[in-house]
Amino acid sequence: MFKKIVAIEPVSLEPWAEEKLKEFADEVVMYDDMPSDNEEIIKRIGDADAVLVSYTTTIDAEALDNAKNLKYVGMCCSLYTPESANVDINFANSKGITVKGVRDYGDEGVVEYVIYELVKTLHGFGVDHSGKPMKPWDRVPLEITNLKVGIVGLGASGGMIADALSFLGAKITYFARGEKEEAKAKGYEFMQLPELMEHNDVVITCLNKNTILLHEEEFAKFGNGKILFNTGLSPAWDEEPFLKWLEHEDNLCLCDTVGALGDEKLLSHPNVRSVNVSSGRTQQAFVRLSEKVLDNILEYNRGNNIS
Repeated sequence: MFKKIVAIEPVSLEPWAEEKLKEFADEVVMYDDMPSDNEEIIKRIGDADAVLVSYTTTIDAEALDNAKNLKYVGMCCSLYTPESANVDINFANSKGITVKGVRDYGDEGVVEYVIYELVKTLHGFGVDHSGKPMKPWDRVPLEITNLKVGIVGLGASGGMIADALSFLGAKITYFARGEKEEAKAKGYEFMQLPELMEHNDVVITCLNKNTILLHEEEFAKFGNGKILFNTGLSPAWDEEPFLKWLEHEDNLCLCDTVGALGDEKLLSHPNVRSVNVSSGRTQQAFVRLSEKVLDNILEYNRGNNIS
């Protein structure tokens, strides 16, 4: 049992999960506002032996070094790699501090967002930036049937998007670290990235935070009259070739958040469409998140013989 658990910022846990935390510690402190700076982060951690954090606050080496009693950091957000995390995991591990995160809790909402925007674009449903009725993407309304879609990053969310669009009739190709047998069994074709960009009408990047794979060569291969989605937490491209590509009137970029887009100024760009909200933050996602955060604590306790 921990002596003190501190959530140093809002962590989107369900009320029942916050109540459940009291079974794991003598004291639980839940902050409902953001820390203003590193000094405030250090102050909030204080003498806690367990800390919870979401994706919006960074716990760096300085904060960890000042946390003399800290044994456990629970990331109430996705953890893919130490390099993409907002906690300095390598430094934490060097100090004997365990860091655990979660995965695959908000993917269903992202899949729904992609389908919503793609159907809207192909058919010309809704209105544009100026409030005028939208026109179909290719002059006449199109179905997803036989649409050539390339998925860059076939992890959990990328795989779910591929499956959903394939069910609706899209022809799926993908790029990943290597060819996946389960994808091959579904009829998805593996392509190297330049080939994938050239082949497809729609490309959807589903990459870890701070992973950039689209450079000048990829945009040159992509060409114009194309649709680009980014479902990650940060841009999947180099800025200069992306902005050059975006200027062509027949191109469209769709991102749910400003973080995925990279610059708030681009929200008003005529070739950008963003709902400006995280599509993965649903009621069901918060339930899955809460369950996984609690499971991580239970696993840590079992591994350390803590009752």
